Amino acid sequence: MRFLKRAITVSAATLTLAGLTACGAVGNAVDCNAVGNEATKIMTEWSGSLSAAMTDPAAMEKASNTAAEKSKALAAKYDGELAAALNDLAAGFESIKDLKDASKLTEFTGKMQGFSTKIQSACT
Repeated sequence: MRFLKRAITVSAATLTLAGLTACGAVGNAVDCNAVGNEATKIMTEWSGSLSAAMTDPAAMEKASNTAAEKSKALAAKYDGELAAALNDLAAGFESIKDLKDASKLTEFTGKMQGFSTKIQSACT
């Protein structure tokens, strides 16, 4: 009976530990919905700034830099795959410096769903 009780306790502790480490360090449980919502907010704000920035390359660079900074700040709160996914998103924003190379802009906007998927996958 003691063996069964001990096995159940160890199993419960293992499952709890796995749940806490799925998106962050032990003791740093992550609300994956909150992270996903914050990342989506950053991407939405950046996308919204595109229309205003179409005639102002400096505004485009500023919007991209701001989105990159916010993504990095969010990544700094976590570790592992989640931090890597958020840093990849930041690097994508950093790759958009101006509108002279429209192909980079088009390529990045096409990858935004992939970044969202990668962030969500890091949480599962």
